[in-house]
Amino acid sequence: MDRAWRTGYPMAVNLLESGYQLSVYNRTRSKAEPLAERGAQVASDPLQVAEKRGIVVSVLWDSEATESLVTAAFLARMEGGIHIGMCTGSPEAAKRLAKLHADHGSTYVEAPVFGRPEAVKTRQLAISYAGRFEAKVRVKPVLIALGGSALFDMGEQPGIPTVIKQLGNFLIISAVRSLVEGLAIAESAGVDAAAAVKMLTETLFPSPIYRSYGAAIAEKKHVINASPIPAKDLGLFRQLAEEYALSHPITQTLLQLTNATSR
Repeated sequence: MDRAWRTGYPMAVNLLESGYQLSVYNRTRSKAEPLAERGAQVASDPLQVAEKRGIVVSVLWDSEATESLVTAAFLARMEGGIHIGMCTGSPEAAKRLAKLHADHGSTYVEAPVFGRPEAVKTRQLAISYAGRFEAKVRVKPVLIALGGSALFDMGEQPGIPTVIKQLGNFLIISAVRSLVEGLAIAESAGVDAAAAVKMLTETLFPSPIYRSYGAAIAEKKHVINASPIPAKDLGLFRQLAEEYALSHPITQTLLQLTNATSR
């Protein structure tokens, strides 16, 4: 949850700066206290952020953490309300959460987010979301206020935005690993890494991922570290492939490399 707070905290700041009244909860209360200085109410229990016809935004580590939040007491307090879930989890959990909320008179809007904490601060997040139409209309301004600059409505079927999020993370990790390896080889052959990145990202690969990570690698910044996030994301994508009995050699290779890095 605390790792998710690196994204959740600037999202909360964005909401406050957009004029929303906010009640916030973090399991480490001291991390939420600075938001009180900006006008938020700091809750001592997650139930306190739920109210009838209200909107709850959860930015948590995974599906398990999100499902642990959705207790019977939480659902009772959420009658007529909307829960925007922004974790990177599993599509099956998203389906369970959508049904659970619907069975108790509330709505789950699945909205995983693409963007590092810096992108939250500059309000440059990409968000795919799914849920009941009326709920999506109501939460769209909230998603924009959270920092969403590119919103993609994926319909009402739960699980779809989560699959897209898993696919996106897989492609990001693939690109970063390829950049690290490729630029190291090119530099050894006498190529100026910064010049190569500039040329390639202005022609063949005009992508924010190649631009940002390519520039960081050329500057000798460590973009591959012991963070548990890539391993978690690749593990989820592997589970998805196995669920459909699909071959996934690239995922397996990336996961092996990632696990080796994290040891």
